[in-house]
Amino acid sequence: MKEKLLKRFEGEIRALDRELKHDLPKEIQRAREFGDLRENAEYHAAKERQRLVEVQISQLRKRVSDIALMNLDKLPTDRAAFGSTVHLKEADGNTVIYRLVMPEDTDPAQGMISTASPIGRSLVGKEVGDEVQVPTPSGQREFEVIKLLTIHDE
Repeated sequence: MKEKLLKRFEGEIRALDRELKHDLPKEIQRAREFGDLRENAEYHAAKERQRLVEVQISQLRKRVSDIALMNLDKLPTDRAAFGSTVHLKEADGNTVIYRLVMPEDTDPAQGMISTASPIGRSLVGKEVGDEVQVPTPSGQREFEVIKLLTIHDE
């Protein structure tokens, strides 16, 4: 999982780096050719995009550094943590499945929830059989952990 994340982020960095070093300079040059830079919307948009891409690259490099330092062996083998897939039974009997991921990988429609989200925080450290109460804007939700697959099981 760690290698997959690193590969994905490094791919994003390469794509953004290409945009920063090849595509945006061409856009900026084309915009300069339009003349007066004070009122040149294309030029200002390209420069703003350049700043945005620089910030994105910086954030991704920091994330890659953080992930590279993670010791996945220290994650628990019997409790929910980053990378775990948690099967829950709701109070009404419905079953839901969540995978605990990093914030940038969150996709609730796919069951991918951040460990920093209210549900994610409530699940971290739980074991099979534990009751979980999650405060939500629409009221308290209650679950029971019925199955747990940690990052070590996959």
